[in-house]
Amino acid sequence: MRTTTLMSLLAFPLALAACDSGQDTADMNDMPMAENEMMMDGEDMPMMEPGSEMQTVSAEGTVTAIDAEAGTITVDHGPVPAIEWPAMTMAFEADEQLRSEVSVGEGIAFEFRTGSEGSVITSITKE
Repeated sequence: MRTTTLMSLLAFPLALAACDSGQDTADMNDMPMAENEMMMDGEDMPMMEPGSEMQTVSAEGTVTAIDAEAGTITVDHGPVPAIEWPAMTMAFEADEQLRSEVSVGEGIAFEFRTGSEGSVITSITKE
C-alpha cells in the first residue's frame, strides 16, 4: 500500500476546483504536466516521489537516439517489473563512454539507477 503524500493531499482540492470551474477540457490540454508525471501512450505515469532513494534495476530495449549534447541515450524498453514501469520509450542520462559503445538500432540490456534525481544508465551489454 502506498502512502499519500502531502503534495497529493494539497493537489486534490485543486483538481476538484478545475473540474468544477466549467473550463472546457480542450483548454486543459494546454496545461503543463505536474513534475512527477510522464506521458506514455496517452496515459499519465506517476514517477517516483521526491526524496525517494535511488534504485538500481535492469531492462532490455532498443536504442532509438543518442544525444551527445544532452548526455542521453533514448531507449525503447520493455516493462521493468521491479519498479512497476510499463514498456515505453524514454531518454536516460549516460556518460560519454556508454554513449560511444552503442548505436541507434542496437538491442541492449542495461542497468540503470532511478529516483527523484532522474534515471541514469550505469552499464550496457549489446544483445
